[in-house]
Amino acid sequence: MRPTASLLSDPKWTAMGCAVAATGLGLVYMMAAGAPLRYLGINAGALVLGIGLAGLMTVMHRTARLKSGLSTLALGVLLVGSSLFGVTVNGATRWIVAGGFSLQPSLLFIPMMVVQFVRRRDALSTWGLALTGVAVALQPDRGMAGALVVGLMAVAVLRLERNVLIALAVAFAGFWVALCQIDVQPAMPFVDQIFFSSFEVHPLAGLAVCGGAALLLAPAFIPPAGDTDTVRARVVFGAIWLGVIIAAALGNYPTPVVGYGGSAIIGYVLSSVPLSTITANSVERQEVLPGKPRDDGDPLKEMRDPRALSPVRPF
Repeated sequence: MRPTASLLSDPKWTAMGCAVAATGLGLVYMMAAGAPLRYLGINAGALVLGIGLAGLMTVMHRTARLKSGLSTLALGVLLVGSSLFGVTVNGATRWIVAGGFSLQPSLLFIPMMVVQFVRRRDALSTWGLALTGVAVALQPDRGMAGALVVGLMAVAVLRLERNVLIALAVAFAGFWVALCQIDVQPAMPFVDQIFFSSFEVHPLAGLAVCGGAALLLAPAFIPPAGDTDTVRARVVFGAIWLGVIIAAALGNYPTPVVGYGGSAIIGYVLSSVPLSTITANSVERQEVLPGKPRDDGDPLKEMRDPRALSPVRPF
């Protein structure tokens, strides 16, 4: 029964289930709205690809081969590069083309980077998020700039530290710069403003869109709570996706997961990986003391461990 309990207690699996359900509700809306079948196939394919990439990242976390600080810095550099050399549409440079598909790197990576920042707030991670603030200002992308601020504000409430405040200050500056620039992107069918247009298709289609969006926030609230770091990661996870949803409701920005677009679907699934209680950080902590048995989740381990009976415990 322990493997089953482990699956149910890992919030990553809750987020995966929410991603599947929300994507399904989005497909229902798009079918009702008469979206091309290609759109439905792309969203379904993005979900499968995202789950596969999340599985690969989980394996890398468990083997401690993925250092979150270095990976966050690398993604920050990638986001700046895409803002400078990516695809420009109506004065905004937010996209790259890969395999014939247009992807939005900010939706792919920023939520995961912010959730990961809860668990590791070192200098490399701080630099990576600072570069991210610069990237969304360069694009400009008010929606993701605002979501970045919301996510980092949640981190600051939970972890009021110097590195967090530095990242938040740069994010605020990037948001301000983005607000000061003209954003004339038109609303794209099945992508933008569908919280309102879906009700014109059919009330049930509108409910499917709103219900799917609400499901994206469910991992922040559904028990079990887990350890302290996991609870904090779940709060930040909910905060940044709430920021993305609010941006989609207020402006012409992609409606995540329930609307057409694979970037948000993949990004949502990837951002669930740092929610797991088994991460590179936990692996590193277990390897601090050579010869110390790993925590296998056995509640009777302490009773069977002869060192537990010793009045002097190693530290």
